[in-house]
Amino acid sequence: MTIEPKISEIAERISAMRELCDFTAEDMAAELDITPEEYLTYESGTRDFSFTFLYKCAEKFGIDMIELLTGDNPHLSECSVVRKGHGLPMKRRKGFTYNHIAPTFKDKIAEPFVVTAPYIEGEQNAPVATSTHEGQEMDFILEGTLRFVHDGREVELREGDCVYYNSGMPHGMIATSKGGCTFIAVVMKGGARQ
Repeated sequence: MTIEPKISEIAERISAMRELCDFTAEDMAAELDITPEEYLTYESGTRDFSFTFLYKCAEKFGIDMIELLTGDNPHLSECSVVRKGHGLPMKRRKGFTYNHIAPTFKDKIAEPFVVTAPYIEGEQNAPVATSTHEGQEMDFILEGTLRFVHDGREVELREGDCVYYNSGMPHGMIATSKGGCTFIAVVMKGGARQ
């Protein structure tokens, strides 16, 4: 099992990459659709990163997201095997656990994860928080149920269900089964047609 990357180390790598690429905090904030002050709280290591934040930073820097997380370049180009329970764990959203299942494969056209979403009672009657990132995504439910929202449309997904969507549109999800929900998420890079 790989140890989860530390927030402070990720923040240092993001700061170093921003400086190396000669981007300002304002440039990055505009890319991430946040204020420069908010961006700097992330870069200082005092705020945890969402998947979308890391994904957009890596895209802006032109590097693999794994490089931001670990400081290492993925190095396999033909085949990568990740055994059950292994991979690169990430906790990047309240309670959600992402396990990257191709961290050593370089030049990926997709980022594959096994995701576990917790059941949170207080979220059940609230609007589902959404985010956007360039590309497309596919989520396949392994266990439990998930309320999925895409561009204002809401659907309940159950074990064996799959959703494929334009991730450039606002989307989000919460587990609706008491034991949480586990699903495979594959985030594909590149521009999605709007």
